[in-house]
Amino acid sequence: MTMNKYIELVDKKLDEYLKIEYPESIFKSMKYTVTLPGKRLRPVMCMEACRVFGGNVEDALPTACAIEMLHAQSLIHDDLPCMDNDNFRRGNPSNHKVFGEAIAVLAGDALLSYAPQTIIEQSKNLSAETVLKVLHTFVSAAGAYQLIGGQVADIKSEGAVWENIDGKEMLEGKTKDETLYYIHTNKTAALFKLALKAGAIIAGATDEQIAEMETFGQKFGLAFQIYDDIMDVTSTFEELGKTLGKDAEEGKLTYVTLYGLDKAKAKAQELLDDTRKIISKYNSDIFNGILDKIESKIK
Repeated sequence: MTMNKYIELVDKKLDEYLKIEYPESIFKSMKYTVTLPGKRLRPVMCMEACRVFGGNVEDALPTACAIEMLHAQSLIHDDLPCMDNDNFRRGNPSNHKVFGEAIAVLAGDALLSYAPQTIIEQSKNLSAETVLKVLHTFVSAAGAYQLIGGQVADIKSEGAVWENIDGKEMLEGKTKDETLYYIHTNKTAALFKLALKAGAIIAGATDEQIAEMETFGQKFGLAFQIYDDIMDVTSTFEELGKTLGKDAEEGKLTYVTLYGLDKAKAKAQELLDDTRKIISKYNSDIFNGILDKIESKIK
């Protein structure tokens, strides 16, 4: 299975799952961000994890699509004026610029519930036990202990006044290093861990293999966020599809703003090297291709 074939499968199913019904504005808003052209990394990695452990890729497709819905939900809310206040996403106007803030908020809320509904209704070939395991993994990643918690820490740290405690800059009991790690782990790595873990669960992987996929997701997620931070200062709007330079302008805590560009690149490379060691035992052109592409951007 090629990357493009995976993306075609996901795009086709997302279009099928997200029908436009009454009231049309909410369904159009939900579908708008979910179906914007993108890399579809999370659903692709979910399906590829399923494949490498001997599972049927089609069985992972509903969950893969649900993860893309969750990702879209996080982007819709992230772009809102009360959050990161960004007018563009994937080279197009952000959801709230097209549908208004109220509908954008509601579209994000709707996706947060419709995604697990999709897993339940569309995973016809999976046992109830497997669906329950996938759902538990999904809602855990989506909630206050991971994705939402990471977003909160990100918001709280932006332009924050850090207290000097015993020679360390602290905010709510955490240093800048600890805060940044928490944000990256929960706002970004959480969805990659979800994708890889869910794919492994669907394939019937062992507990050891599932844990290995979680480690892969954690390290890849951190590398991906550092890569994103790097691109914010080195890329173009045409390449990244969103407003650039906002992180530094708004006092956002990122790997680049905290450690500088060279150290950020070195750390991203270190993490990518770690992920290659984890997946070296698996015959996956997809995983290696994803790593190659990110690596080429941070050179």
